[in-house]
Amino acid sequence: MLKNRYSGPIFQLGLAVAAALTCLGFSFQNKQQEATKPNFLFFLVDDLGWSDIGAFGSSFYETPNVDALARKGMKLTSGYAACPVCSPTRASILTGKYPARMKTTDWFGAPQPETAGKHWTKNKPLLPASYLEEMPLGEVTIAEALKDKGYKTFFAGKWHLGQEGNWPENQGFEINKGGYWAGSPRGSHYFAPYDNPRLPDGPAGENLTDRLANETISFIESQKSAPFFAYLSFYSVHTPLGAPQGLIDKYTEKKKRLGLEDKWGKEDQNKVRLNQCLPVYGAMVESMDMAVGKVMAALKTNGLDKNTVVIFMSDNGGLATSEGHPTSNLPLRAGKGWLYEGGIREPMIVHWPGVTKTGSVSDAPVISTDFYPTILEMAGLPPMPKQHIDGKSMVPVLKGKAQRRGPVFWHYPHYGNQGGSPGSAVRSGDWKLIEFYEEGRQPELYDLKNDLSEQRNVYKQNTAKATELKKMLDAWRNDVQANLPSKNPNSGK
Repeated sequence: MLKNRYSGPIFQLGLAVAAALTCLGFSFQNKQQEATKPNFLFFLVDDLGWSDIGAFGSSFYETPNVDALARKGMKLTSGYAACPVCSPTRASILTGKYPARMKTTDWFGAPQPETAGKHWTKNKPLLPASYLEEMPLGEVTIAEALKDKGYKTFFAGKWHLGQEGNWPENQGFEINKGGYWAGSPRGSHYFAPYDNPRLPDGPAGENLTDRLANETISFIESQKSAPFFAYLSFYSVHTPLGAPQGLIDKYTEKKKRLGLEDKWGKEDQNKVRLNQCLPVYGAMVESMDMAVGKVMAALKTNGLDKNTVVIFMSDNGGLATSEGHPTSNLPLRAGKGWLYEGGIREPMIVHWPGVTKTGSVSDAPVISTDFYPTILEMAGLPPMPKQHIDGKSMVPVLKGKAQRRGPVFWHYPHYGNQGGSPGSAVRSGDWKLIEFYEEGRQPELYDLKNDLSEQRNVYKQNTAKATELKKMLDAWRNDVQANLPSKNPNSGK
């Protein structure tokens, strides 16, 4: 009987070596696949208006780095925040849900109905709706979703989504540089010392915006293998206004050289700025732009620019009607705290290397809830529809294809300290309906294609279209179980 020549010790050793090589091969292949996953760099600017950067038509501020990003990628000229104030929009980006669904409809720290008598709302016709003053820990954020799939996650800057225990490190970010409960910089504001529990002080006089950029660069430089999600959420250009003196001097001289003087109009009972010429604000915008440029340069220096998706936007419209009136959002109406376009339409840019066409522009309506499913699809990861229930992937738009996103909605049942009144809004196609909650106030209907500045309320002339949008809005509010304001028993007292 012949002995099986495939069962000897040499053969068995060969099988073991082959198996080991195969495993190593698969391991190497997996590492290669891991390396090809795109990185994500998300720039979120606080209170930056739609026309506050050159690429979106600024008449005064200088933003060469953001403009360069726009030339490399796609400008989304109908990019919206989910709310005209900060905290709700920030929560919508991270969760893919409308603020109304999460009951996070106002900035965290704004008056509740039971405390309204102590604030600017005490004599208003309505009590503001109640709202939740934190992003719920039960939400699976985009940071948590990416971290679960092997991404390294980093946060720098403004958080404003809850008290301690609800900070970035509790919501999927492995590193947190500067994010806590505050909605604006404390301490010496935009200069060290910062009085920030999540950002050690730098040398006296260090600029906060620049420091956050440097922290982001340090994180990027440390990433040699795993893909990353870096979220740089600037505190600027939020009040209190402040910037390096050299930049303030530059814009002071520029204003004088151009012969500019402040111009004012009226928005309801509020004074509204009609031109961009405030030197300190111009300095803040350029300081932010310089920080963006530093981080973008670091991507290139580290050979990561070809595999990093870069996203840029603001959390709400520019501050035009109160608190110093630092900027103008023209041609958009009003600004932060209002449901007009100046309060909710943002400068949005996406650069997806190899996908977005250089210098492309899309006017397709997209909204901050859409980032979550978009990022998952870009990363080649499965959607999480039960989480980002209100988000729709922008990938077709970014690829230059048509997208039927459907209507987008807003619900702000509060009096903004910038002058806005409680209301809800819907945009479907080119039409936008705003419904205010104060008794006797007529709804407003605008054809944004022909009236971007919302100067002609055509509600009475287009009752069929208004009725159509009102049905959409009613159905949506019912679906999300939106909290509503109530009559103020102390109104007029």
